[in-house]
Amino acid sequence: MIIFRYLTREILQTMAAVAGVLLLVIMGSRFIRYFSNAAEGEIPVDILGTLMLFHLPGFLELILPLAFFLGILLALGQLYLNSEITVLVACGTSPNKLLWVSLLPATVVAILVGLCSLWLTPAGALHNETMIAEQRSQLDFGVLAPGRFQDFGDGRVAYTETLSESERRLEEVFISERQRRGDGTPQTVVTRAAEGYQTVDEETGSRFLVLSRGQRFSVDPGRAVAEHLAFGRYAVRLSGAAERQDLDDAELLSTPVLAAQGSPEAMAQLQWRLGLPPMVFILTLLAMPLSRVNPRQGRFAKLLPAIFLYVAYLSLLLAAMDAMAGGSWPVALGMWPIHLGFLAIGLLMTLQAQRKGMSG
Repeated sequence: MIIFRYLTREILQTMAAVAGVLLLVIMGSRFIRYFSNAAEGEIPVDILGTLMLFHLPGFLELILPLAFFLGILLALGQLYLNSEITVLVACGTSPNKLLWVSLLPATVVAILVGLCSLWLTPAGALHNETMIAEQRSQLDFGVLAPGRFQDFGDGRVAYTETLSESERRLEEVFISERQRRGDGTPQTVVTRAAEGYQTVDEETGSRFLVLSRGQRFSVDPGRAVAEHLAFGRYAVRLSGAAERQDLDDAELLSTPVLAAQGSPEAMAQLQWRLGLPPMVFILTLLAMPLSRVNPRQGRFAKLLPAIFLYVAYLSLLLAAMDAMAGGSWPVALGMWPIHLGFLAIGLLMTLQAQRKGMSG
């Protein structure tokens, strides 16, 4: 138990340090991209924290296997460098026991990865895509930047001169929209008002932008005649309660829905999610012999080959997933030959290292 606690602590501490650095880099990159979108008025600033929080499981499902892989390499490499593994083997600790000690924390990491890949990641991705899609399809005060013309999609452009601190009232509002008449002919509707505020109809759930003291112009392309309407109060419908975004991407579907669909895209995504937890155990087998270094070589001697091996493993999985989704790779085979291939490599490397002696 003393050896188990000692080795497990060394591996998990190193894994936590590596995971923290990788998570900081990846989340920082994503936050910069979202912050740039917020600066351009595409999304409101106050939802950035929520977006990053729901992206966290998607980051962890990729970071944790790599961090655990590097944690074993660095932790056991340091023990080899200090000749501690040599002492353990000389005292009767077999190489197989060292492997089993590493597989126990690998089980915990695999459970966390499976929890993220099978449940939390698709739920978080669906939440974020739904939130972003709603913000892009609706004219929400939260994304309006005073003094700028902003495109909200579907031919709608809006401008406001000032925005109240509570983001509830606009002043000097300009809205340009592309619409179609009842006979299908296109028209451009330009609305200008002195003030505006947003409200929700309690009966229908529809959202309206209520404008006051303004004018509305309807212009048909190619015609010199325009319709002019002056109003004291005018409501522009922004969205309806029944309007929903069609978010049917395989990455956004829950795991039971993927299993029920049976399409190539769904099966590719399902096998990707199911393959991540076993990947942790396969990487553990690969890391054990790779962590064996000569004290004169240094603990980073085999780090670069190990990273190349991990990149090859992950790249083959991604290529197989794309091929399955495109129909050029049979779903029956899927990604399992890749997992089995690297499992065989790990077993061969482990057996070879044990024949040579884990300490020598």
